[in-house]
Amino acid sequence: MKARFEIKDMLPIALTLVVTGIGVAYGLNVMEDVQGDLTVNSAAYNATGDAITGVAKLPNKLPLIVTVIVAAIIIGILVRYLMYR
Repeated sequence: MKARFEIKDMLPIALTLVVTGIGVAYGLNVMEDVQGDLTVNSAAYNATGDAITGVAKLPNKLPLIVTVIVAAIIIGILVRYLMYR
């Protein structure tokens, strides 16, 4: 199975990444609010802290994910252009 990308595919991908970023930001905000309502050092408090730590790693990886997506699109366009030339 081959994946094919074109320049017009960039807008939906970009919007998906924007929505992902907003969702992660709001999700982290909600989890911090929930954690603030819990008893410190309880199992639920610690579990929420671990969840926050895990989810917070995704935004750190978004620049790498975007770079890979853009590179795949550019390489796909170049290969397609050069093969049919």
